[in-house]
Amino acid sequence: MKRTFTTIFGLAVACATGLVQAQEIKGDAKAGEGKIAMCIGCHGIVGYQATFPEVYRVPMISGQSAKYIVNALNEYKKGERKHPTMRGIADSLSDQDMADVAAFYSTHTKDAKPVPDKAREPSAQVAQLLQKGACVSCHGENFSKTIDPSYPKLAGQHKDYLYSALRSYKTDTNPIGGRSNAIMAGMAKQFTNAELKELAGYISSLPSELQTVPESRFR
Repeated sequence: MKRTFTTIFGLAVACATGLVQAQEIKGDAKAGEGKIAMCIGCHGIVGYQATFPEVYRVPMISGQSAKYIVNALNEYKKGERKHPTMRGIADSLSDQDMADVAAFYSTHTKDAKPVPDKAREPSAQVAQLLQKGACVSCHGENFSKTIDPSYPKLAGQHKDYLYSALRSYKTDTNPIGGRSNAIMAGMAKQFTNAELKELAGYISSLPSELQTVPESRFR
C-alpha cells in the first residue's frame, strides 16, 4: 500500500511539474511592482488579519517562490482554493500579470537572514506527526528548501494561517474556505484539528525567508 501511494505521488508530482513548466511565463519583477495595488492592502501590512471567511493573519508572501505564488493564484482562479476575495483578485489577472506579481514578491525582501540547513528538532509528539504526514518529502528538511519551487515555503509562516490552510484541505467542499488537492487532503485528513494545530505551531516557529515588507504608505 505504501509503495502504491509513493508511486502515485511520484506520478502526480511529475505530471504537475511538467504542466507548470510547459505553461511557465517569465515574470518581470519591475512590471509586477506596478500590478500589486490589490495585494498591498493585506500583504503589505505587518500583522494584518483577514476577517472572512475566518480570522487569521494573512500569509507572508515576500520571499516566497515565484512558481508557488503563480500556482496558488491559478488555484484560486480555478476555484480549487475557495476564497471569494482571492478568487476575485485572481480572476482579474492574466497569466503574465500573475508571473510579474510572483516575480516581484519572490524578490521583495528586506534584511533577510540566511536560513539554517537543518531545522531545530521538534518535540517527540510533533516528530511523530511530521513522520506520519511525510511533510518533509515535499517541503524539505527545514520547511524552507522545498523539493520543487512550485511547493510553498512553510517555515516561519503565521501559525493561525497555517492551521487554517491545513484544516481547509479537510473541508474541500466548503464553498467559501475549502481547498481541493488530493495529496494535501490525504495528508490533512489523517489528523485531528488539535494535531494540525501542533504541526502549525512547530512549523511557524522555524527560521524563515518569508516576510511582510511594509508598504511605504502603511508604515
